[in-house]
Amino acid sequence: MADFRVVISDPSTGKSYQVEVSGNQANKFIGHRIGDMIEGDAVGLGGYTLKITGGSDRDGFSMRPDLPGSARRKLLVSKSIGFKPKRAGLRRRKTYRGREISSETGQINLVVVERGRKTIEEMLTPPQEETEADTEEKRDSD
Repeated sequence: MADFRVVISDPSTGKSYQVEVSGNQANKFIGHRIGDMIEGDAVGLGGYTLKITGGSDRDGFSMRPDLPGSARRKLLVSKSIGFKPKRAGLRRRKTYRGREISSETGQINLVVVERGRKTIEEMLTPPQEETEADTEEKRDSD
């Protein structure tokens, strides 16, 4: 069974939120590709539409949108994802993961395309329970 760390970026606020997804919710991601739109229900954001922008596998190899499939491949790159040459013309062979999400994927990056009624913070943060210190502060202020 797959478990993913999902990072959701909200361009309107500039904030990112990290969510752990496992079980049936994680299976909704398998088979999708970079650039695909998914419903926010998979990460607990009902009413939101999210776009897959990238990710990495469990060993840290980043996904490339122009590499088909989900397997790892070694590519000769110059100025690319994960490589910024120190001088012009420098090339390097790097390992990348394909654009399709599989059970080997560790992290998925998403960006908000369509917003829902509630804010992301309201939907992702659990309601806080009052502690004894909080109730004492309320009594003292009354």
